[in-house]
Amino acid sequence: MRFLNPKTDYAFKKIFGSEASRDILISFLNAILVLSGAEVIVDVTVLDPRLAPKIDGMKDTYLDVRVRDQRGRSYIVEMQVLNVEGFEKRILYNACKAYVNQLGKGDPYHILTEVVAVTITDFTMFPDLARVLSRFRLCADENPLICQRDLELVFAELPKFTSTEGELSTTLDRWLYFLKTARDLTAIPQSLAVEPAIVHAFEIASRAGWTEEELDELEKREMWIGEQRHILELARAAEQKARAAEQKAQEAEQKGEARGRAEGKAETLLRQLRRRFHAVPPEMVDRVLNAGSAQLDDWLDRILDAKTLPDVFTDGVFTELAH
Repeated sequence: MRFLNPKTDYAFKKIFGSEASRDILISFLNAILVLSGAEVIVDVTVLDPRLAPKIDGMKDTYLDVRVRDQRGRSYIVEMQVLNVEGFEKRILYNACKAYVNQLGKGDPYHILTEVVAVTITDFTMFPDLARVLSRFRLCADENPLICQRDLELVFAELPKFTSTEGELSTTLDRWLYFLKTARDLTAIPQSLAVEPAIVHAFEIASRAGWTEEELDELEKREMWIGEQRHILELARAAEQKARAAEQKAQEAEQKGEARGRAEGKAETLLRQLRRRFHAVPPEMVDRVLNAGSAQLDDWLDRILDAKTLPDVFTDGVFTELAH
């Protein structure tokens, strides 16, 4: 038995976003949102049951699953395999749009219900956060426990999920393992078979249930994704190289400017020394020209009160040379 890659948008939509797979979506949402008690989702209505048509690049594909639960809360569930520019802003935009679109003209604000955007990424989105699952809400700075729950963003980063089959302990662990490894499996692991919804997901993902045309389109889609990922990697590498070159140029410029300021201070110091004490020994001139900016500042301050040339250089280096 062979399974499709559930991370491909078309396969993801068919597994999680059809009327026939409501049990799958209910199980997944309850697991990833860690719901319990009265919060548990028991039923959902799929708001956009359409599957993506033939895939031609990114054109005319439906990337997310939109549902509403029995209490009226809305959910946007999305699988993202490419870390494209502005991706996080698009997620926030879509969540805000779903929240605003609940109201028609003249509708009262109190009928607005929660919107939760759940995003699974096949790349590391938050390198500074250690956990696989991250949740974002509008919370008070003074007390983070006080939150506005009407808008919530939830992210699951698959690269951070490293549990083996024998280490799966929760329903969420099993779902993440399914998403990450299904395409490489030849049978349903016993550790996943304990979840009826995951078994159902495997049944939908089985290649045997897909037409040759659908399989051909999915193969093209995966090839396109691979090409786009390679292009993004090349672009990021080029951007990093350009940034490194720019930083190096800035550092060189800063060093040049600092050296220029030091040379200006050295010339000022020598001019004042010659005006105040007349002859300046060549060795002393060489020392001044090679001194750092801080040392030159110190000598420039000392020349104001120095009665003799050696008084300027109290470190004693030029005591003998000055006589």
